[in-house]
Amino acid sequence: MVHRTRYADGEPCWADVTTPDTDVATCFYGAVFGWTFDAATDLGGYVICRLAGRRVAGISPPAGERVPAWSVYFAAHDLDAVAATVSAAGGRVLLGPVALPGIGRLLVGHDPAGAAFGLWEPGAHSGAEVYREPSALTWTELNTRDPAAGDAFYRTLFGYEQRQIDGDGFDYSAWSLDGEEPVCGRMRMTADWAGIPPHWMPYFEVAETDTAIAAALATGGTLRMGPFDSTHGRLAVLADPSDAMFTVLAI
Repeated sequence: MVHRTRYADGEPCWADVTTPDTDVATCFYGAVFGWTFDAATDLGGYVICRLAGRRVAGISPPAGERVPAWSVYFAAHDLDAVAATVSAAGGRVLLGPVALPGIGRLLVGHDPAGAAFGLWEPGAHSGAEVYREPSALTWTELNTRDPAAGDAFYRTLFGYEQRQIDGDGFDYSAWSLDGEEPVCGRMRMTADWAGIPPHWMPYFEVAETDTAIAAALATGGTLRMGPFDSTHGRLAVLADPSDAMFTVLAI
């Protein structure tokens, strides 16, 4: 298992789920991913999810009017500089920058289409210590009905190189930094996504997709899409007991 200690600006570095019941959530995600948990008592009941003792994701109790959902955070070592571009590029700052003493600083915002995103300036908490391994975050994807606005907004924030991928019935853009492998992507939402707002979707790698589905269904989750095979592996969209959606992918 590779111990990840640093993320470049613009890389997805953390994900957490807001839920009305952290006990139910820990039971669910423990069954699906084998995570263990510890509560950060100085952060209002925030729960750190661990894989083999290393940080892998977070579980947050309800915050204001936020509905249950997964949130994705992007590394920003100069948070103030990136934050200054959010409104200018057509987005909206909802929270922050906020300092968590000794841990890091964060900002939460909406992009021009209304998809929520987070920015994280690392302190002692650099982000997920396990990435792109089984039971860890392996990919993130913006699902939006306004791909041109999404591409332009996040390119302004992080300077992504964006490669358009068109296929039978889909419009996709793969985003990379400095010519390296893609770090995230963007999917155009179609009529099949009726009733679902634009959002960032986290993908978690699993050893076997069907085993993860069975574990989710046995602990109160639901299967929202799939399973089906793709060029990148077998995947399925699941929802936890509070209806927060995420994707599992067996590579």
